[in-house]
Amino acid sequence: MTTIQRAKGMQDVLPEDRHYWDMIIAKATELAQLYGFRRINLPILEYTDLYQRGVGEASDFFVQKEMFNVEESDGVSLTMRPEFTAGFMRAFIQNGMSSWPQPVKLYTIGPAFRRERQQAGRYRQHSQINCEILGEIDPAADVEVMMLAMNLYHVLGYKELTFQLNSTGCPTCKPAYIEKLTAYLANHLDKLADIDEERMKRNPLRVLDSKEKGMDELLADAPHIIDHLCDDCEEHFADLRGLLDGLDQSYSINYRLVRGIDYYTKTVFEVWAEGIGAQAAVCGGGRYDGLAEDIGGPSTPGVGFGSGIERIVLGMKEAGIEPPTLQQPTVLVAHFGGVTKEAAVQLTFKLRAGGIGTRLAFARNRRSMKSQMREANKHNIKTVLILGESEIEQQSVMVRPLDGGEQTLVKLVDVIDLLKK
Repeated sequence: MTTIQRAKGMQDVLPEDRHYWDMIIAKATELAQLYGFRRINLPILEYTDLYQRGVGEASDFFVQKEMFNVEESDGVSLTMRPEFTAGFMRAFIQNGMSSWPQPVKLYTIGPAFRRERQQAGRYRQHSQINCEILGEIDPAADVEVMMLAMNLYHVLGYKELTFQLNSTGCPTCKPAYIEKLTAYLANHLDKLADIDEERMKRNPLRVLDSKEKGMDELLADAPHIIDHLCDDCEEHFADLRGLLDGLDQSYSINYRLVRGIDYYTKTVFEVWAEGIGAQAAVCGGGRYDGLAEDIGGPSTPGVGFGSGIERIVLGMKEAGIEPPTLQQPTVLVAHFGGVTKEAAVQLTFKLRAGGIGTRLAFARNRRSMKSQMREANKHNIKTVLILGESEIEQQSVMVRPLDGGEQTLVKLVDVIDLLKK
């Protein structure tokens, strides 16, 4: 019989890595609340229509068949969420959040699912931190989510961080730019890889994100969208840059930055970090002022970012960033079985209730003290408490420091105070 393995593209987060996760989630939660964001939980399953209309059928989620779909008995299609933003906007509309004090600032932390090729930092199930501001058009809202993302990486220990920044325009100016870009690419079809030629047909903006050989040279002369913005988009982008300048926050205009989802309008950005390998982008986001209408709601501007926890952990390791030392029990309660085992169990729970991290020496039958001491050394225990029948009669416990200190008999009522010193 074969041994069952985990599914392709999934991962087990073991205790050594989970320690990174706990630190990241704690810092993200602390910062989000400091910025006035409130946490929301969104369902993993949504109607597939939400992503067809919100994310766009020209996105890789649909074209590359990256979504995990579930068909119900009545033929209705559900999708395991591949991203969070569409779900945020659906929740905003469905729960009447437009009647709440505006803007609505929300965050969530949870898994998303994409049927994509596995590579470093990318899995079919991955976890994200997402922060969104809904109901606000002011470019200061863009700056707020951008700086929240930037500050998260700062507090996690990342160095040499900068923004990559662009504007993707809006329905007023984007079509004319796409027409110019398509014309430029059509004049160089012989230089396009098959995948880029296909992208040009369904969504020409995605060609700007191409990693294919020779595209850096070809796209260097392509038209830039920020040269074709309407007055509103141009003013928004100028105000955004002015606010970042006022904060002395570094950024670079990246004419090829478009992100991979159709709902983005105006601002798109990524946070880049040095010294973490080839994938310099550690998170990204932008504005999506037309998303609410795409999914059947009233016009509602929005801006936010998403950051994959697995990617953060990988970057921390590559940069040599270590989380704080994981706190483990420093005390082991040893015994000789029988009534001493019963007393050891009671003492263990009493110590834990008193705030002392404690490990109990398990033994269904009598176990040698030498074996229990070996266990203590394996787990880096500092102090062993030994309970024998004589100690029980005296309502005491033998305290043995493993650093070479003197072994002493201590009353049970005094042992917590002693261990806390």
